[in-house]
Amino acid sequence: MSGTTAAAVRPRRLQTGAGTSRWVVLVVLCVSLLLVAVDATVLHVAVPAVTEDLRPGAVELLWIVDTYPLVCAALLILFGTLGDRVGRRRILLLGYGLFGLASALAAFAPNAATLVLARALLGAGGAMIMPATLSLLRHVFPDRRERALAIGVWSAVAAVGAAIGPLIGGLLLAHFWWGSVFLVNIPLMLVVLPAGRLLLPESTGDQDGPWDVAGAVLAALGLFGAVLGVKRLGAGEGAWSALTLGPLLAGVALLVVFARRQRRQAHPLVDVAMFARPAFSTAVGCIVLAMLALVGLELIAAQYLQLVLGLSPLRTGLRLLPLTVAAMVAGLAGARVLRRFGPRRMVCAGFCVTALAVLLLTGMGGHDDKALLLTGFVLLGLGLETTLFGAYESMLNEAPPAQSGTAAAVGETSYQLGAGVGIALLGTVMNAAYAPALARVPGVPAAASEAASHSLGEAYDVAGRLGGPAGHALRRAARDSFVHGLHVTLLVSACLLMLGAVMALRLPRTMHCEGDPVALPAPREAERARVSA
Repeated sequence: MSGTTAAAVRPRRLQTGAGTSRWVVLVVLCVSLLLVAVDATVLHVAVPAVTEDLRPGAVELLWIVDTYPLVCAALLILFGTLGDRVGRRRILLLGYGLFGLASALAAFAPNAATLVLARALLGAGGAMIMPATLSLLRHVFPDRRERALAIGVWSAVAAVGAAIGPLIGGLLLAHFWWGSVFLVNIPLMLVVLPAGRLLLPESTGDQDGPWDVAGAVLAALGLFGAVLGVKRLGAGEGAWSALTLGPLLAGVALLVVFARRQRRQAHPLVDVAMFARPAFSTAVGCIVLAMLALVGLELIAAQYLQLVLGLSPLRTGLRLLPLTVAAMVAGLAGARVLRRFGPRRMVCAGFCVTALAVLLLTGMGGHDDKALLLTGFVLLGLGLETTLFGAYESMLNEAPPAQSGTAAAVGETSYQLGAGVGIALLGTVMNAAYAPALARVPGVPAAASEAASHSLGEAYDVAGRLGGPAGHALRRAARDSFVHGLHVTLLVSACLLMLGAVMALRLPRTMHCEGDPVALPAPREAERARVSA
């Protein structure tokens, strides 16, 4: 979504050519991104409270958690290209407004269906905000060295936002009801909306040719159908069920039609030829795998800390705080590390460190091991943020300059899609490993065992109603089964991360800086030497 700034910029807006104003704009953009990233995970620690109050079914609970990132991922291309047409700043400000209204609806949702709807509207608001942040960032920082530092800050904020979501949720749940995790967005939006209106420059992209509305709808429906099938699997539905296989096949078919349509369009929404570039497609795959591990593991870790170790939501958030600090450090150091070691080694090392952290966390059991959790979460934050930074920077710079806006939309879609699919995929593995052990618990009725197999929280509720030796046996079996499922899920995640490390070997060995003024004297000197000879 790159482009030129509108020719007439009102005097009240900062001129982006000045060094100070560029960093002020970066602050506003990062605050915008922080709100979107926090909302992707702030609900995780509130899941037990939501379950107790609204009593959602297993599928409804998955939708409550997954709807936000999946709607956001499905609509990024639509709103990203619309911003190119009508102005990215305008779409960004509209996204702020929708985000605030949807937050109020979610906070006071009387039932699970209303909460799912509110989360969908939050996803739509996030889809308006995210493409605009990276598009404006690319415009404000034309120099690649400065842009690399800005992307490092931007990606660190994204990872930090996802990580501090549980901490913010824990702080609020310690004093208020679960809806307070959404109300926190409203005062922040009241600050960021006027700040964005005053400080952000307007910019548009190439407006030649018609906007492919049909293509945008195809992409959105295709993503929804494909992920719905995965979500059904995550809820424990049969792989051959019509309600699982149907949406999955329909979604894949729509995405294939979308890709073919884009090949025929004179002005496509997404130039699919970019994916023929090994470095570009590899970077996109790395983003998906990294986010899959981060958000999926965080959800499971939050449930482990609360339901197995019995920590409060606040203490759960504090336990996840080292991940936040480590990610921030890795993001701020990313530009220097990338220039020294290059994309290939940086991303590959990031995946390996993350896999090491995941394997270390398989030591989690029924008892609290603070040193193990601290070490694992620190390594997880360092590895994931190193991976995300290297992949994002490589992807944006691998795309042709004229298609940088499309690259930004693809990257952000991959980010959100990885987060949503991560919850669904790792949830599928978790359920598959958790449920079988509860099929037959001595002394527990079959109906109670069936209800307990849906989730650990529901198993505790059933055990409490049963009481006596049967309730105690069910509670212990459910906890042990959850820990077993956690170990299986971590091993699967480690395999996916090592796959990412192998994928990263296709990235460029070094960071090419064609526009870097430091790299220009050497060719000039060589040319002068040839002329003299």
